[in-house]
This record gives sequence, C-alpha cells and structure tokens, in this order.
Amino acid sequence: MNRICRAIAAALLAACVITPAIGQERTAVKRGFSLAPQSGKTILVFRPTVRVGAQSTGGMFEPNADWTDQARKNIDAALASRQGKLGNKIVYAPVSYGDEAQRVEEYAALFAAVSQSVIQYQFFVGNRLPTKKHDNKEDVFEWSLGDGVSSLPGAADADYALFIYNKDAYGSTGRKLLQIAAAFGGVGVTSGEHAGYAGLVDLKTGDILWLNADGAMGGGDVREPDGAEKRID
Repeated sequence: MNRICRAIAAALLAACVITPAIGQERTAVKRGFSLAPQSGKTILVFRPTVRVGAQSTGGMFEPNADWTDQARKNIDAALASRQGKLGNKIVYAPVSYGDEAQRVEEYAALFAAVSQSVIQYQFFVGNRLPTKKHDNKEDVFEWSLGDGVSSLPGAADADYALFIYNKDAYGSTGRKLLQIAAAFGGVGVTSGEHAGYAGLVDLKTGDILWLNADGAMGGGDVREPDGAEKRID
C-alpha cells in the first residue's frame, strides 16, 4: 500500500510543475502495440473515476455529490452503450470490498496521476523529459502503473484493463464575475476546469499501452445524458 501511495505522490508532484495549459486532446500508443477488432483479447473495465463540482471564486474545486452522482450514471450508461462497438470482449470489474476496494481506488488514482505526468512531460513538447523525446523520429511512450495491477479484482481473467478518469469543475457565479472583471484589466482568468483520461493497461506488466488524455477537456456537460455521450466518444 505504501509503495502505491508513494508512486501516486511522486507522479502528482511531477505534474504540479507550472506549465501552460494544454487544451488539445492527445493520444499515444506504446511502440509495437496494436489491438485489432475481434482479436480474442479481453478488456477489464474498471468503474470510471468521476468527480464533478464547482470552481469557487478563488479557483478551488468544490465537490457536488448530486452532480457527481448524475454524471456517474450518465457516463456509465454511455460507456455501456459503446461496449458493442469496441470489437473485443468487454467485462466489467467485479464489485470489491475492503482491502480490494482500496487497492482499486489506489490504482485508479495512480492512473490519473501518471496521465497528468504524461500530459506535462510527453504531450507538452517544451517540457518533454529527455527519456521521452523522439527516437528515430518516433516518440518514446514508456509509462507504467507497475506489475501490481495483476492483483486487481478480475485481472486473472483478462488481458487488459481500461481505466477512465473524468473531472469537471463548473465555474461558479463568483468565478464568472471574476473572469469578467479580470478581462477588463487585461488578465486572463478561466471559468471552469475539465479533464479526462482513458487508458488501456497491460494486466501482466502494468504498462500503459494506449492513452487518450486532455488536461483541458471541453464539450459536453456530463450532468446531461447527451453531454456524457460526447465525453465518452
């Protein structure tokens, strides 16, 4: 447990370096990996991490339980409707309790933290780490959650795990007024923050094989069914 917590903390610390916001969706694939439809592989889907709330006047995230509950239902429904279009066998992770449930939460948090690091240190070219730079004109995409993922519930009967993270902070009235006032002074202030990550992980090695990430995701209000559909798309 402590090893996972330290990994989460390290990844979050790395992602906290101040850099320009990236508002463009990016996708990366581990070199040599491909997953054709009807490949016979099994994908284990963990319940998406969903956080929805308001952005206070000062920019703090204020969680809203009702919004989060509605968004989770919408996202779960949208994901289920897409299951048949993925072209491979999809199974949902079993409901877990106690230590197993905590381990799933820790790995979901680790996935989110690593995804933030990928955005900062791979997708943002100006801040790319030396080990992630082009190798023979091809990006080196080497990121992992560690082989401990093999102990997650349902992992023994699947090849890959699909992790999904979604966070939406809708600008409060105070935040919107601050944005307007700041604009008059020539200062840019954002109202609302949105981020989403989806990744396919090798359940034997923990390597991230495919990642779709956006640190400033826009489009679609996940509190509404059609908004959740757009987000899952």
